[in-house]
Amino acid sequence: MAGRGTGLAAALAREVRGEVRFDTGSRAAYSTDASNYRHLPIAVVCPADVADAVAAVAVCAAHDAPVVSRGGGTALAGQSCNEAVLLDWSKYVNRVESVDEATRTAVVQPGIVLDDLNAITRRHGGLIFGPKPATHTHCTIGGMIGNDSCGSTAQWSGPVSANVRRLEVLTYDGLRMWVGPTSDEEYAAIQRVPGRRADIYRRLRDLRDRYAEQIATRFPDIPRRISGYDLTSLTEERGFNLARALVGTESTCVTVLRAELALRPEPPYRAVVLLGYPDLGSAGDAVPAIVPHGPIQLEGLDDKLVRYEREQGRNLAAMPLLPPGNAWLMVELGGESADEATDRARALVADLDHTQARLITDGGQRARLQRLREVALASTSRTPGGPDTWPGWEDSAVAPNEVGAYLRELTGLLNEFGYGDASLYGHFGQGCVHTSIPFDLTDADGIAAYRRFVERAARLCVAHRGSLSGEHGDGQSRAALLSVMFGPEIVTAFEEFKAVFDPADRMNPGRIVHPRPLDADLRLGADYAPAQPPTHFRYSTDGGSFARAALRCVGVGECRRTDPRGEVMCPSYLVTREEEHSTRGRARLLFEMATGETIEDGWRSRAVHDALDLCLMCKGCRSDCPVGVDMATYKAEFLSHHYAGRVRPVDHYSLGWLPVLARAAALAPGVANAATRIPALKRLAGIDPKRTAPRFAHARIDRWLRRRPPRGSGHRGPVLLFPDTFSTAFAPGVVASAVGVLEAAGFRVVVPPRAVCCGLTWISTGQLATAKRVLRRTVDALAPFTRAGMPVVGLEPSCTATLRSDLPELFGDDQDARRLTRHTRTLAELLVERAPDFTPRLREPVEAVVQKHCHHHSVLGFDCDQRLMAAAGVRVRDLPGGCCGLAGNFGMVPEHRDVSIACAERELLPAIHAAGPSAVVLADGFSCRLQIADTGTGRRGVHLAELLNAAVRGTPLGEYPERTLGPRREA
Repeated sequence: MAGRGTGLAAALAREVRGEVRFDTGSRAAYSTDASNYRHLPIAVVCPADVADAVAAVAVCAAHDAPVVSRGGGTALAGQSCNEAVLLDWSKYVNRVESVDEATRTAVVQPGIVLDDLNAITRRHGGLIFGPKPATHTHCTIGGMIGNDSCGSTAQWSGPVSANVRRLEVLTYDGLRMWVGPTSDEEYAAIQRVPGRRADIYRRLRDLRDRYAEQIATRFPDIPRRISGYDLTSLTEERGFNLARALVGTESTCVTVLRAELALRPEPPYRAVVLLGYPDLGSAGDAVPAIVPHGPIQLEGLDDKLVRYEREQGRNLAAMPLLPPGNAWLMVELGGESADEATDRARALVADLDHTQARLITDGGQRARLQRLREVALASTSRTPGGPDTWPGWEDSAVAPNEVGAYLRELTGLLNEFGYGDASLYGHFGQGCVHTSIPFDLTDADGIAAYRRFVERAARLCVAHRGSLSGEHGDGQSRAALLSVMFGPEIVTAFEEFKAVFDPADRMNPGRIVHPRPLDADLRLGADYAPAQPPTHFRYSTDGGSFARAALRCVGVGECRRTDPRGEVMCPSYLVTREEEHSTRGRARLLFEMATGETIEDGWRSRAVHDALDLCLMCKGCRSDCPVGVDMATYKAEFLSHHYAGRVRPVDHYSLGWLPVLARAAALAPGVANAATRIPALKRLAGIDPKRTAPRFAHARIDRWLRRRPPRGSGHRGPVLLFPDTFSTAFAPGVVASAVGVLEAAGFRVVVPPRAVCCGLTWISTGQLATAKRVLRRTVDALAPFTRAGMPVVGLEPSCTATLRSDLPELFGDDQDARRLTRHTRTLAELLVERAPDFTPRLREPVEAVVQKHCHHHSVLGFDCDQRLMAAAGVRVRDLPGGCCGLAGNFGMVPEHRDVSIACAERELLPAIHAAGPSAVVLADGFSCRLQIADTGTGRRGVHLAELLNAAVRGTPLGEYPERTLGPRREA
């Protein structure tokens, strides 16, 4: 193809002001979406603005290179990956250009994320853009337009096509125009100006007239008819509306440059009715009686979904809210007042005469129920001990009065093919049924069965007056089946419709019309045979396979949220907006590395290294990713092999071996501290000279503790205080405070007879063989204590999390290692669990900005800390979400400085700057405290142990509490 030549690359680089990427890593990151398909793009372009995108398309046209626009990259049918020049609008072209409260409209750019858009429009009289897919935190308006997205609230708002006023579009050959409803007068005016625009309008009207009978009879009249091109929008009855006709065309006809959207006021009050049923078909049968009540949402879910989420420990707080049953309907109703919403909910229950209904008005409970439903795709994709499931027939839709019967027959078809583990759920109020199915896509017979199933399912759906797609579009997975739904004449009309805009078939070719086979170009396929190299970690939830771990990501894209809302994932994406620096992008590269087709140099790959480089190893994805991708572990594994037998970066020696250097520094701490202040020595050590190095303590407190006689009653028994390097070498005040608190609580504090270490610094730099040797010594040294049942108390969250999460993955079934993991507790956990009546209280209540450590969030939990703070009189003024950005050695090297500081500036630093001088800044993590001290805040973080010790001692805090809580030597 001409578009693959060096001329295209040179022309794009010359004409495009944004980013143009032909490198292997970028192309691999975009090689798939959330579908079953894989297509390596020719190049990735991140245009700087709308005009830049126009320039990029012009260059592609001059070089005959196909083009595809991409939104959030969460398409399930394969329409957002192709062997084409891929335009990613989300990084730069993401503005809301105007909001008109009077006309209830907004003009937006394609890359704006739905939740970001609604956060802006709500300021204008509470207006929002109504459709709300489950991916609302990260899906883009451009992607929603491409798919004609719906989501749960389409029951109230209608799909995207019903909420688009006008579109500014660009054809492949360079025509740029605004389109929308077209009156006869407007059509005549267009025809008076000869040219490409007039030709498009004339040919579309001619197409409409020639296929009028088929358009009137072959398009089912149902709420969710997303498949095919919406030729009904070209009829006179619907205003010859080109904007609506182009919504849902999946980038196959035009490039959308801007959209004028219709806004609507959001119902200010909500109530949810939960209805239990003996089976899913019975739940479907109840839908027609509920729809006339005008719900905002009418969602269905089955017992398999609830069971899978329970087995994964997800949304457990929502499950007791469900009434008895094996299937449920969640009906949300709105009102202008709380009473109105509640009255409408009660009227529904009375009308149905349902004896097991539950009414939910509490906002927190409603949010938990919504989350239970929104994570269904991810929760059913990777089930514990069950088969992997895949899209392919994941969003069929029928008439609402056909839902019950369709569900019964679809369940029978699934069972016939041996796919009975598939959960069924969805937007039942509009007849849309979602499912992920355990297709075997790695075996020729399994792939043939997949094809037979979807062909049978398509005929079943059409028999119920349905649409092959009710939300996700056709892409590659359903396009070849469109003749089953529409017949050959309408499929020919679709081909003509596309040719009006794109006669050369350069816009996202192979999608909707002239489709690629639905069983071709599979991400897996009958030849899927990834490398299975030996590894250091066990990957116990992935069958011991690194390749299986690399396949864990299903493309949901929650790592691309622009507002994590109290969660952590993914800090590098939040500040770079780069797909390659999201958890999903990295997982894609690891998958490509495992298969060896695009990335052929395995563990030595520079492309994979560069993608992993900005991973802060915060472990946020371990808890926040709905399928539990653990990129910190994957990065450590990769680095261990990447640098095997090679010289490492200098900081891997200076910071990776910090525990050894700290013990050496204890011999002459003054000399060591003086040396760490010399910029030239910092540079030699690979450390950012702008960073203030932490100060070594004048004496190691663990040695003092071994000599110190025990104090206090000790009536609660002994506890082993784990002497981590960071606390003992740099923050002895934290250790002393913890000892004071534990003894006041009635514990006898003991420390190991010799220095021990969790191996964290070696793990984070990928020196896993050394880390295992260090951990082996630690496990052996602590075995006498853990065998005696003694709890082990960790003060540094990252070290404590290492013992809780990394240790069992490195040591497997080693019994002493497992005991150490089981017995390891944070200070807060120990006090809450074993000393619940110990509730020291500060002399005066104090406000606090609390920086929850990433590993508290992802591994350890933070509830016990919050309970202790509340009991002590700490009022949490602000609980910033996200990573502090220092993250151990990450933020200490010069090449990471900008990202490190940008992470802190997102939430942590603004919260500190907004706090008054009497507020305490609470940060248990050593890295967090170092970042706070080193970023010009004028404040220092304190550890929970120090605050509790002040409560025990009755110490008044006053302004700048950190000054009262003792001198700090961390920076």
